Amino acid sequence: MRISVLATVAIAGLTLVACSRSAKDEAAAAGNNAADAADHAGEATKDAAKDAGRATENAASKVDAAAGAAAADTSRAANHAAATTRDAAGAVGRKASAAEDAAEKTH
Repeated sequence: MRISVLATVAIAGLTLVACSRSAKDEAAAAGNNAADAADHAGEATKDAAKDAGRATENAASKVDAAAGAAAADTSRAANHAAATTRDAAGAVGRKASAAEDAAEKTH
């Protein structure tokens, strides 16, 4: 009976050692998988930051281009307004001269 108890205890001990090694191996594999996942997450974050930087640069370029176009449009509108005002002032001047001439003729 003692031999069978000792044999049972020995078998149970060997089984526990084998399970313990298996658990350690699984824990090590899980740790490695977690480290790999963290590396991939870091790379993905770095790539996303680069993409965001490029998108920001592209947006800034478009804003600059739009601002340049708006400035050009504003300049053209101001020049047109100045020319129109100059033409109108000339017409008013001519009418004033004509009115002055007419007034002189009536006196």
